[in-house]
Amino acid sequence: MTRPIRLGMVGGGNDAFIGAVHRIAARIDGQFELVAGALSSTPEKAQASGAALGLAADRTYDDFKAMAIREARIKNGIEAVAIVTPNHVHYPAAREFLKRGIHVICDKPLTSTLPDARKLAKAVESSEALFILTHNYTGYPLIRQARQMVAEGALGDLRVVQVEYPQDWLTEAQPDDNKQAAWRTDPTRSGAGGSTGDIGTHAFNLACFVTGLTPESLSADLQSFVGGRQVDDNAHVMLRFEGGARGMLWCSQVAPGNENALKLRVYGSKGGIEWEQENPNRMLFTPFGEATQILTRAGNGMTEAFAAQTRTPGGHPEGYLEAFATLYAQTADVIRAHTPGAPLPSDPPLPGISDGLAGVQFVDACVTSSRKNAGWVSLG
Repeated sequence: MTRPIRLGMVGGGNDAFIGAVHRIAARIDGQFELVAGALSSTPEKAQASGAALGLAADRTYDDFKAMAIREARIKNGIEAVAIVTPNHVHYPAAREFLKRGIHVICDKPLTSTLPDARKLAKAVESSEALFILTHNYTGYPLIRQARQMVAEGALGDLRVVQVEYPQDWLTEAQPDDNKQAAWRTDPTRSGAGGSTGDIGTHAFNLACFVTGLTPESLSADLQSFVGGRQVDDNAHVMLRFEGGARGMLWCSQVAPGNENALKLRVYGSKGGIEWEQENPNRMLFTPFGEATQILTRAGNGMTEAFAAQTRTPGGHPEGYLEAFATLYAQTADVIRAHTPGAPLPSDPPLPGISDGLAGVQFVDACVTSSRKNAGWVSLG
């Protein structure tokens, strides 16, 4: 068996949600081994989290800079680091590892501000290491299938793209001890966008990933429905794409009855597709004038290459963790084949720095547009 890649983690301590998801995803295919971490913003919590995960005391760090410096120098130091902190830490943490040639796997959105996103893009360009952004929904086999169908012309010329991502967990103001709500609704840590940054970037990325379309401009109407909230908790966004296609994006964290209801619809001159994240093992495909077809994750009609990325037989559901794991497994392959200084390859289609920059530009444009009474703002 190929030796697992030595992985470090920044953030993701005992009471963090997404850090545990990354650790599970990294382990599913046995391609990574977590050996070091700077897991919290305080030394006490960092040490406690490291001990809980079984990390050696001398590989458990109080801050990410000390970790980057030492791990780059020691024998058998980390080869890659997962950054799973609140958004405002992404840039300074990634910068420290990139300049020391350590590959970075970063949670989304790329950064909390557009200036930081641009600085991080320059840091990636100057580094010999790779940068991967974990837009995990791109790892679903049927999303990969949809992307190929669009590229091969199965839908014809694209006309309409509709994507929505409603949740309900922020419908009411949250108590101060709700750590996830606290930082996600704090503009100093999350950035100026609330729902637009947290889940809107996922919806925006998914629409662009599947269609291959380049967005030109947008008109956004953002709301903060909960009193005292400093960032948006609901957004309606109209999109114009190069070539004439039009899009609509809705993201909300104040929509009762919705848990994680990401949904994508794409319509062209020859047909349309529809996919839902909460039922990710099937996708509807309707050629114009014909009956709707149900494509399943491991069923007939699934492209062989994407069917090979599944881990269980048809009828056995796969979902969120497996999609995340696909990104990690493919990242491992790319890291092993990497020549220092070479860019992230286009195959497999792993999200990278350009996707991250586009996401932060999307948030910035949404905020700007809404302040201009939903005026149209360029994304160029």
